[in-house]
Amino acid sequence: MTWVDYLRSANWNQASGIGVFSYLLGCFAAGYYLVRSRLGEDVRALGSGSVGARNVGRILGKTGFLITLLSDFGKGALAVWAARHFTKDERIVTLAMTAVVAGHIWPAQLRFHGGKGMATSLGALLVYDPKLALVYCALFLGAFVLVWRTVLPGLFALICLPLVALFLGQDRIEVVMITVTNGLVLFAHRKNIADEISLLIERRHMQVESDKSL
Repeated sequence: MTWVDYLRSANWNQASGIGVFSYLLGCFAAGYYLVRSRLGEDVRALGSGSVGARNVGRILGKTGFLITLLSDFGKGALAVWAARHFTKDERIVTLAMTAVVAGHIWPAQLRFHGGKGMATSLGALLVYDPKLALVYCALFLGAFVLVWRTVLPGLFALICLPLVALFLGQDRIEVVMITVTNGLVLFAHRKNIADEISLLIERRHMQVESDKSL
């Protein structure tokens, strides 16, 4: 089937409805409202400026971290589950995955300044395809053992997922949407990527200097 045939065969009314619902669901930034209700502060003006679980955890502790993490993860899972409830078209289901992550990163009511999408994308991925989620965990753990950091291994695993999806025989439109979704998360982490690479280089340099002194 050509790309034109793919576009013609899509139910655009259904796709737009599910896409808008998923985006609005993603816009619910639990971390923002939690910090606002507890401290009367805008979490985006504190710490890293993200509404995600890590930044909320720095401000409110473990409870804030867990509440935000579960909420962000849950809305990703809910978006994909709801999409599957209304359609059997997996292309539209992957659209829901992309839209809920976009809503989390760029929530309209917060002037498009939200989180970074990792937990939301993983929640969506787990419901969309548990096999891909399992591969993600394996890739993450393998990279984590090498660098003992969490951000870069997590992003590395996301980069690999489209190739894994191709290997598992996923439809090419679905692979494209997985790539787009993961690309949004990578874009949101662009500053973190630079910081993490700098830290690894610095740590490597310190290790070399330590070896020389011995």
